[in-house]
Amino acid sequence: MVDFDVIYGKNSVIEALNAGNREINKIIISKNIHTDSKIDKIKELAKDKGIVFQFVGKEKFAPYEEFNHQGVIAQIAPINYIELEDFIEECKNKNSYSSVVILDGIEDVHNLGAIIRTCVCAGVDGIIIPSRRNVQVNSTVDKISQGAVNLIPIVKVNSLINAVQRLKECDWWIIATDASAKDNYYDVKYNDMNFALIMGAEHAGVSKSLLKASDFIVKIPMQNDFNSLNVSNALSAIIFETLRQKLQK
Repeated sequence: MVDFDVIYGKNSVIEALNAGNREINKIIISKNIHTDSKIDKIKELAKDKGIVFQFVGKEKFAPYEEFNHQGVIAQIAPINYIELEDFIEECKNKNSYSSVVILDGIEDVHNLGAIIRTCVCAGVDGIIIPSRRNVQVNSTVDKISQGAVNLIPIVKVNSLINAVQRLKECDWWIIATDASAKDNYYDVKYNDMNFALIMGAEHAGVSKSLLKASDFIVKIPMQNDFNSLNVSNALSAIIFETLRQKLQK
């Protein structure tokens, strides 16, 4: 195991270099892989940004055997989370309504990575996660997101309920998901408001305090009693409905 965070894989390293919002300490490239256009791109970007890169023997990759690294590892500083107030202020400067996804108790790194990737693809403005009882962004999440963690603001807060109350003070509408809700997710008019969509973990769902603080509670209708839709898949269904409404308008 390594004692610092890493980005691994050619595409993820290129995304991080292009984004420029992650402090990269060093890049190591295996001597045993064939140079291709992506390796050349990594070298070019690293040189432009003054980031050290080294070609090393396979023994240097022994600590990274758990990763599908493709012979490329970037050693990085922790992700630069942004402050909630800064995020709200940035959204105020837009000429359109904004959206944010709030994650309540996501425990699986694969779900978080997939959610981040979906949010970037659908044009979500940011993601809010709690500092406790929720998986944090690490190298595995970065890899699963295909580098999307570099392309969207991620806010980490001590209290989700306080964050929700602050958003409401700033004229945001809060939408929570719950399997027992009366309204379907496509009945909400997302394109007429700033909204925050709260997603909970599969086994626990959204907490009662957040449900109580929400303006809308919606569900994804199911055709049978097998109600175990993965949280990242559920998010995709809802968030792309919000995009459909936005584009239709």
